Amino acid sequence: MRFDLDRPLELTFALAPDLLLIAGTMVLLLASAWGTETAKRQRAVGRWSIALCVLTLAAVIYMWWAGHTATRGAIAVDPFRWATDVLILLGAILAIALSMDYLERERIDVAEAHVLILFAVSGMMLLAAARDLMIVFLGIELMSIAVYVLAGLNRRSGRAAEAALKYFLLGAFSSGFLLYGIALVFGATGSTNIADIGAAILERGLTTNAMLLAGVGLLVVGLGFKVAAAPFHMWTPDVYEGAPTPMTAFMAAAVKAAAFAVFLRIWMEAFPYLNGAWHKPLWYLAVFTMVVGNVVALVQKNIKRMLAYSSIAHAGYLLVAVVVSNFEGASAYLFYVFAYTLATMGAFAVVIALAQTGERGQQIEDYAGLWRVRPGLAAAMAVFMLALLGFPIFGGMGFFAKWYVLQAALRPPSQTNLAIWVVGTSLVSAAYYLYVVMVMFMKARPAEAPSPLKVPGMTRFVIATCAIVLLVVGIWPRPVLRVARRSLPQLVHLSEDLPRAPAPPR
Repeated sequence: MRFDLDRPLELTFALAPDLLLIAGTMVLLLASAWGTETAKRQRAVGRWSIALCVLTLAAVIYMWWAGHTATRGAIAVDPFRWATDVLILLGAILAIALSMDYLERERIDVAEAHVLILFAVSGMMLLAAARDLMIVFLGIELMSIAVYVLAGLNRRSGRAAEAALKYFLLGAFSSGFLLYGIALVFGATGSTNIADIGAAILERGLTTNAMLLAGVGLLVVGLGFKVAAAPFHMWTPDVYEGAPTPMTAFMAAAVKAAAFAVFLRIWMEAFPYLNGAWHKPLWYLAVFTMVVGNVVALVQKNIKRMLAYSSIAHAGYLLVAVVVSNFEGASAYLFYVFAYTLATMGAFAVVIALAQTGERGQQIEDYAGLWRVRPGLAAAMAVFMLALLGFPIFGGMGFFAKWYVLQAALRPPSQTNLAIWVVGTSLVSAAYYLYVVMVMFMKARPAEAPSPLKVPGMTRFVIATCAIVLLVVGIWPRPVLRVARRSLPQLVHLSEDLPRAPAPPR
């Protein structure tokens, strides 16, 4: 079915999964606010939140399977949106499952934590659907406000309060850049609709317009903050370390997936004709992000800070998909984010399982000799580290994810130098990923080291699921790759006589 988004009823149906999630979240907000704060209530709201995510996921898959499309409007209705929604909801389900055990262990009986995750997911899904810069701004703010609160959820922790304050102040600052960039783009093109912006640039020859180029630069700064690209990454290590660990995992996986989805859509549809002016800056941004993330991660002693800089490095790899701005880049993004989400959520799940109450025991050296006391956790963590590294055997899915990013970079016009930087910085990352594996398997465990606590059921489920899926898809990646190649954005232009993008590969 092809939707006419000028008709309110059809627009509502196109937003059905989003509206379902928001309506269910409002009901759960009331349920969590009424009554006393207890661990039982927190877990009950968590279970209902997972059920709502699964129901929304079913609605997304139905819309995807039905093949609904829309050629114009402020909302995208295409396979790329549905695939991104699936990745976001997957991250949310895993984050809520982890937070149920974590909040009970830390005695944070705040059921609203799960509701805040759902509100953040609503903003992310709006970002995945956005085909208008004003909707992009609304989606980012809905997502960000919820995540600011999640970062400071532990009110007894000074580090959590610091993380929330830093994230809020820098996030508000970056939103100013984003909004001012939107204003300049609107002033130059007369529209905030992404498709209309691309058409106006071509029809009116705006490729050298100073106002437009300045607006695009400000958009890069605003979006660069959201994806934690260097040099806009300074908030990331402090926020990731201070925030509750399940929320850190959620920020590292789902927030990044949503921000890169809208980044990629804007660049492929609104600014394909500005490549001459903005290709080099984005190229250097990707390289600088890969270098900073990997080099600084080498000296980290805290596992959460190391994973924070690892996240920055992976933002650089994903920026390669934005730099090349082709259909191969879009499919590589989807496959990469799927692998990255599983590896990141699994790694943080192990961090949660091994940490002591009060977020103690998060130094990498605390993992010494883990193989001797918790061989299952050590093996799972090794799988996650090797997947993030892109090792071709146990980390096979991560290997294929980087391989497809390299393929996208090498498609004409070839970005050979960029591909070399991807390979070179990946080699650097081997030092800190393999160091964690070495500590777990080759170092003796100190006699005074505390024995790891028993792993709760939901955390154990997340660890096992992520590890098994990474191993299976690493051995047999073709089905996921086939879905990624068929889930590409449908580029829309205002006028029929404008040149259209080539058909996506099947």
